[in-house]
Amino acid sequence: MIPPKLKAGDQVRVIAPAHSFAPEFSKEKREIAEKRLGQLGLKVSYGKYVDELNEFNTTTVEHRLEDLHDAFADPDVQAIIPARGGSAANQLLKYIDYELIGRNPKILCGLSDITELASAVYVKTGLVTYYGPHYTSLGESRLIDHTLGNLRKMFFSDAAFELHPSQYYSNTESEKELIVNESFWTINEGEAEGTSIGGNLLTIDFLLGSEFMPDIAESILFVEENHIIDFRGVQKELQAALNSPSGAKLRGLIIGRFQRETGMTRE
Repeated sequence: MIPPKLKAGDQVRVIAPAHSFAPEFSKEKREIAEKRLGQLGLKVSYGKYVDELNEFNTTTVEHRLEDLHDAFADPDVQAIIPARGGSAANQLLKYIDYELIGRNPKILCGLSDITELASAVYVKTGLVTYYGPHYTSLGESRLIDHTLGNLRKMFFSDAAFELHPSQYYSNTESEKELIVNESFWTINEGEAEGTSIGGNLLTIDFLLGSEFMPDIAESILFVEENHIIDFRGVQKELQAALNSPSGAKLRGLIIGRFQRETGMTRE
């Protein structure tokens, strides 16, 4: 089930199913994110609890569920973007009203810890979800034109399009150094076709064996990992996914660019 495409004037609801907005995500950065979505012709609204913070950098399960359910139930909302990732999205999975989501299919786009939420929604409802920028990314990233261009192609049109690498990338959202992108690296040549499933590698491993883990057999698995895991951890995480019952039946594997702190090199 593919959610309806967007059009100019549609509303994006920002919620915080994982971590809430951090204090350093200033009013100015929030306005930058609003302006960038405005370039796509979109309006922005916010969940009631996106700024609530406890010692886990989030808010209660009840408040997060309320914002999530409100976003899907509101007929004026056409797309949902989480504020940021974090480490708490899996607390919601058993309490989500998946029937409500199935009756109100909408674009859900996020990354990192949102892998768990997006995977659970896909498994329980069949709704296609999207791996893309968080709201904080839209307000903090210096390299945004490539991302906005792909969002426009993906969310506003039914036409197929080819993914091209960006000209530059940065090690983190806040770093000023622009790194020249060497394009895609082919590790094993070949052709494959399959459903695209994936997300943050550690978060995928957290889903293994649960009712919320998608079947990755016959799929193209895409994975990324951030600097908190080094190359040894990446090896272990990847092997865990490959050891799963459907891991041996993968048709292809796409690996995202690693941050330098991981020690992961091309070799």
